[in-house]
Amino acid sequence: MNNKIKAYVAIIGTALILAPGLGVSASGVAPVTNTLYKNECSGCHFAYQPGLLPARSWTKLLNNLGDHFGENAEVSKEDLQALVTYATANAADTSRHKRSVKINKSIGKNETPLRITETGYIKHKHRELRTKHVKGNPQVKTLSRCEACHTRINDGSFREREIRIPGLGRWED
Repeated sequence: MNNKIKAYVAIIGTALILAPGLGVSASGVAPVTNTLYKNECSGCHFAYQPGLLPARSWTKLLNNLGDHFGENAEVSKEDLQALVTYATANAADTSRHKRSVKINKSIGKNETPLRITETGYIKHKHRELRTKHVKGNPQVKTLSRCEACHTRINDGSFREREIRIPGLGRWED
């Protein structure tokens, strides 16, 4: 094997070895890996992956837990710091996962969405849904209940082929 081919093989091999450590993913968002984050958030709702919003959104959301969408979700100062650190380090604007990158690109630099459903990417991906799929579906009720339809959400996967709408079955375009 000549030196040029050896160099290419070395570069490709190194990229394949390093890619998982860099957070590169074929699709989806990074799953939640922080126990404190998972436990605190899932006490009331699904623990949304930080890769679904930019760091500035998580900072604003988490620093206002006294009025978290009408609920008091305050935690200790130590826990708050740990939650902010985890969420911002794994946010859409720091992630290399494809869906996180797309979400981040759909948000203006001066925008700080506080709801995942307010991002341009999420609005676009859900544009075909009708009342019977969400609001008129007693098992779904709102777009914020991602886990109602996305069967592999805990893995960070939101692929269309994995969507099952309660009472209606598999999502078909």
